[in-house]
Amino acid sequence: MCRDDVKALVITGAKGKFCGGFDIASVSGYRGGKRELSFDAKSVEILTDTLEAARKPSVAAIEGFALGGGIEIAMVCNALIAAPSAQLGLTELTLGVIPGFGGTQRLPRLVGITKSLEMMLTSKLVKGEEAHDLGLVDAVVAPDQLISTARRWALKCQRPWVSTLYRTDKLEPLREARKIFKLARAQARKRTPNLKHPAVCINVIEEGVVSGPRVGLLKVLTCSKFSFLPSSCHYFVISDTSKSLVHIFFAQRGTSKVPSITDLGLTPRQVNKVAILGGGLMGSGIATAFILCNFPVVLKEVKVKILAAGIYKARANLQGHLKTGQMTQEKLDKAMSLLEGALDYDSFKEVDMVIEAVTENVSSKKKIFADLEKHCPPHCILVSNTSTIDLNSIGERTKSQDRIVGAHFCGPAHATHFLEIVRTNRTSPQVIVDLLDICKRMKKAPVVVCNCTGFAVNRMFFPYTMAAFLLVEHGTDLYRIDRAITKFGMPMGPFRLTDLVGFGVAMATGLRFLENFPERTYKSMLVPIMQEDHKGGETTGKGFYLYDDKGKARPDPELKKYIEQARSISGVTIDPKFCKFSEEDIVEMIFFPVVNEACRLLAEGIAVKAADLDVAAVMGLGFPAYRGGIMFWADSLASKYIYSVLVEWSKPKVYGEFFKPCGFLAEKASNGAPLSAPVEQAKSKL
Repeated sequence: MCRDDVKALVITGAKGKFCGGFDIASVSGYRGGKRELSFDAKSVEILTDTLEAARKPSVAAIEGFALGGGIEIAMVCNALIAAPSAQLGLTELTLGVIPGFGGTQRLPRLVGITKSLEMMLTSKLVKGEEAHDLGLVDAVVAPDQLISTARRWALKCQRPWVSTLYRTDKLEPLREARKIFKLARAQARKRTPNLKHPAVCINVIEEGVVSGPRVGLLKVLTCSKFSFLPSSCHYFVISDTSKSLVHIFFAQRGTSKVPSITDLGLTPRQVNKVAILGGGLMGSGIATAFILCNFPVVLKEVKVKILAAGIYKARANLQGHLKTGQMTQEKLDKAMSLLEGALDYDSFKEVDMVIEAVTENVSSKKKIFADLEKHCPPHCILVSNTSTIDLNSIGERTKSQDRIVGAHFCGPAHATHFLEIVRTNRTSPQVIVDLLDICKRMKKAPVVVCNCTGFAVNRMFFPYTMAAFLLVEHGTDLYRIDRAITKFGMPMGPFRLTDLVGFGVAMATGLRFLENFPERTYKSMLVPIMQEDHKGGETTGKGFYLYDDKGKARPDPELKKYIEQARSISGVTIDPKFCKFSEEDIVEMIFFPVVNEACRLLAEGIAVKAADLDVAAVMGLGFPAYRGGIMFWADSLASKYIYSVLVEWSKPKVYGEFFKPCGFLAEKASNGAPLSAPVEQAKSKL
């Protein structure tokens, strides 16, 4: 830094990229028992005492991603200049990590405490213009002017800039700051009650604000045990949470690689226009998701009034983005201009993909697909959004079964970041490649599975609710079950979930699994009895919970009588041990049958790999990401243990075969092998 021939420093990246942070792939190679290096030896000595304290002006020129350690290095510079498309953020918390190169101290001094907490705790990325408005970036210029502008800024510096680490102009007054930290802790506890590292991150930031930035830098050492990664000079928390989140990180990126499909060298075809059949809640949601990604969409219904309602719902979905600041009125109007309504098939001759989202009725769907074959071009992909009906039966009246595929949106279609792609044994690999490309354009994580009852997501989790009914009828308190499952990390318990989807949907789905898997389906009369008394779930205001005008749930004091009636009809008596179950017992009784069904999906080749089921569980059904997904979590307990518990619960004949472990699980347990490890006979149908 003392060389006379160097007048200033410009730090930038190559090929339109600044720095995406440390190499996460290297983490698995350095976990546990590796040599350690103190935090301050790198972050403080190299960045703070060398680069930041240098007498030479330094400017960061940012194009592309500047994440984690990348943006932390940039913030050490005297100035930051970015391209409009640059994306900046501290995303470490999504991997169980707190920023380790000084980001906890420098970001608050550039954008303020409130905004820095939001960016770190939610791993939010900001683009160039927003970063400039916040004060994180000093100027925004076109990519081709980035380096020249950065050089000019660095060389024309007439006075030393104030070191980022010691700026205080953006920091809120101490009394206000303490209130902000208190609120942030409360929000973090509410949002992620089982995670410790968000609170650690808040503590480190607060320490720097209260006691000084250098103390804050060193605070990281006392908060957690860190391990040095020689290949990247970063620090990674050695914890189960970190392992789980890293697993999900890579699992999500691995879902787009499908054996015998994505390795065939096929090029995705361009999908320019999409049609949606059905303007209900799901159809309008799907339409919203596509127009948000700039796809022209035709929304078809059978009556003018129903069509108008569907378009209204799509606009209401977009207005939700407007209210949260994710969209401007101009962008909303532009998005709505991409949506056109239709009452016939005349405009379908120009579409490249049709998604059917009508009532779950086999006869109706058969007729629809026969009609689509007549009115759509021969290359058009024919998609069903069904979640329970066999895709083979849907397309049996057509000659186009090679282009029929399922696309199961789990949750609100316009909001979910996950899509289950379901293929039959006749679906063309080209169609799957096309859908994978669409997922990429829409930023949705895809999971490709084979056709079966309920497909992978719903089939894997059908024992989830049934196990809850079994527990209740045998003596476990219903609300205690929901509390235990929510505490475990699910967004809601099985009974609150049943209220949300509605008793009608729950009954129809349950009957479908009863028809196909009668030997391992637990039959409860609780929902039918409650339906007879005009209870239908949240939409009716009465279900397992009672709901006020704002949708707030509270326990129903009369629920006990319905449970007693269900016991009487089923001939079930209260078992004292069910009344004494711990929260851990409840979690195992609810989720071990789910693990068992997931094993069947792997054994039957419905799913390609266990990691795909982890992604499906996390992104499709809300299984906590910090537990790594259903199979990763199961492996943390060991296949032998899960098998032994299920065997024990299979002994009482009163449960039928509900808890009976499948052959796949039995084999893994006997070998002491993880459930995620493939076996020779489990060949995917794909």
